[in-house]
Amino acid sequence: MAVYDILTMELERIVRENNLIRESVVIKAAPLTAEEAIGNPTDMDYPIIKGQEKLMEAHFKGARGQAFTDFYGNFMGTIQDVLNLDLNTNYQRAIFISTLNAILNYLKLTNKTIHCKNDEPRECAKNAVDFIKMEFGNPKIFLIGYQPRFIEIFSEYFRLRIVDLDNEMIGKKINGVLVETEESTGKNIKWADLLWITGTTVVNNTIERFLKVKKDKVFYGTTIAGAAHILSLKRFCSLSK
Repeated sequence: MAVYDILTMELERIVRENNLIRESVVIKAAPLTAEEAIGNPTDMDYPIIKGQEKLMEAHFKGARGQAFTDFYGNFMGTIQDVLNLDLNTNYQRAIFISTLNAILNYLKLTNKTIHCKNDEPRECAKNAVDFIKMEFGNPKIFLIGYQPRFIEIFSEYFRLRIVDLDNEMIGKKINGVLVETEESTGKNIKWADLLWITGTTVVNNTIERFLKVKKDKVFYGTTIAGAAHILSLKRFCSLSK
């Protein structure tokens, strides 16, 4: 069964079991500004600051859920409206995922659905090094998705390879590590001991490939919060709220 079939089925089951689907609940998702999403960090090289991505934020009965996406806009509707989306675009999937995160946060089935701010991403990367050493030792890491603090700090401790979908980043070296194209994914999976995967893969619909890999893998970030709960994925997001 495809990932989004599972997520849609589970979200519908959860809201029906909790008598939420019958309520006239309004869910609103709006793209956040860089400052709203990540504050004012010292480092200015995050994709959201540079404008390649936005955070969609869903509000549901006082709970909030977020999803990174490169295709964004406003949305207002009921839970049933969200369940009825075709999920054919990054925009529709971002609405679904941010809503999923908000509902599961409200029901206390998941947490850490709001992005950390200011200089917390740097602290998060340092925490990730400790987490990786404790869980996996000294692995060769394949980082899927450009996250500058992970690259900067991981490269000091581990052998590292990176792929990203952003044409502006591909071909550049960050701390001596080349940002490679998506076509390099297969060979880098074979090379790596650990896949460190952006949760945004659940929005841009590339997650299926990585779920099939029989290697250690960790998904990072707020976007993957609800899906990680439903799919029983290992997730790291140390300083989100």
